[in-house]
Amino acid sequence: MTVKRKVVGGIVAFIIAGLAFSYWQIKQFARSPLLIEHETIFTLPAGAGRVVLEAELNRQKITPRSFWFGWLLKLEPELANFKAGTYRFTQGMTVRQMLTLLSSGKEAQFPIRFIEGSRMQEWLAQLRAAPYIKHTLTDDKLTTLGQTLKMPQQDVEGWFYPDTYSYTANTTDVAILERAHGRMVKMVDTLWQSKAEGLPYKEKDDLLTMASIVEKETALGEERSKVASVFINRLRLGMRLQTDPTVIYGMGDSYKGTLTRKDLETPTAYNTYVIAGMPPGPIATPGKASLEAAAHPEKTDFLYFVADGKGGHTFTTNLASHNRAVQAWRLLLKEKNEK
Repeated sequence: MTVKRKVVGGIVAFIIAGLAFSYWQIKQFARSPLLIEHETIFTLPAGAGRVVLEAELNRQKITPRSFWFGWLLKLEPELANFKAGTYRFTQGMTVRQMLTLLSSGKEAQFPIRFIEGSRMQEWLAQLRAAPYIKHTLTDDKLTTLGQTLKMPQQDVEGWFYPDTYSYTANTTDVAILERAHGRMVKMVDTLWQSKAEGLPYKEKDDLLTMASIVEKETALGEERSKVASVFINRLRLGMRLQTDPTVIYGMGDSYKGTLTRKDLETPTAYNTYVIAGMPPGPIATPGKASLEAAAHPEKTDFLYFVADGKGGHTFTTNLASHNRAVQAWRLLLKEKNEK
């Protein structure tokens, strides 16, 4: 009996030692870092189970092939509740941290930035080139976008708020644009309610159009309300706006980087050297500062402005002063070109 007890005891001790060793190995595997040397985007397809997940991790050389992978999921079943999606793995992340992330369902976020002063055509091109977006628009035409979002054609340009938007994989291009459109509508509604009294705007689109012109005319925050005042003053006096960015917009693809006198004299719906009043709609996407400037322009007597050659503009109240400012700018430009 003594010998038998010793044998049984030895077997039990061996089993316990084996279990302890296995437990230690599983824990070691869970603590081991992923094999990646840089940030990696990993997509787990819908319906994938443990076998598919492990095979994909091995194939992409994210985790080493290990006998202990399945045992880890049995030992810690909460790690086995992984969800389909696209995730971001970072260097130094452990196997347990990776499985915790997959179980959390917190998918990777991707940024796309729409810049103030850009056109809708540029936004659509950005969306087309952005990674992990599901493209549902058949082309990059404004008419197609207007029909898809059920927006009037004249509301497509400008009615989307410029900002950085985050999205997860397979978010549609339309979903992102709907978010931007909703934010711009809310911003314009708010400014329309608080705008200064007596502005020559008939509807909200006029405010947005003015903001888009201000956005294209100056990049200096301190100048925006002053630029807006020039155009407001001209509208009140029945003067034409005569702003180059509207001419450029009206020229479309025919604009090659330089405006000629012929361009200024050629009629288009947006050529404010030819038409009276405001152009038919926005010429770009204005940012918050330009929108606020259009809603609350500075009170001035300025009717003209021209570049001062230093990044800003010289503002004047009459044509004679304006012509002198133009001559000063041309002289400065000539001196720069001769250097």
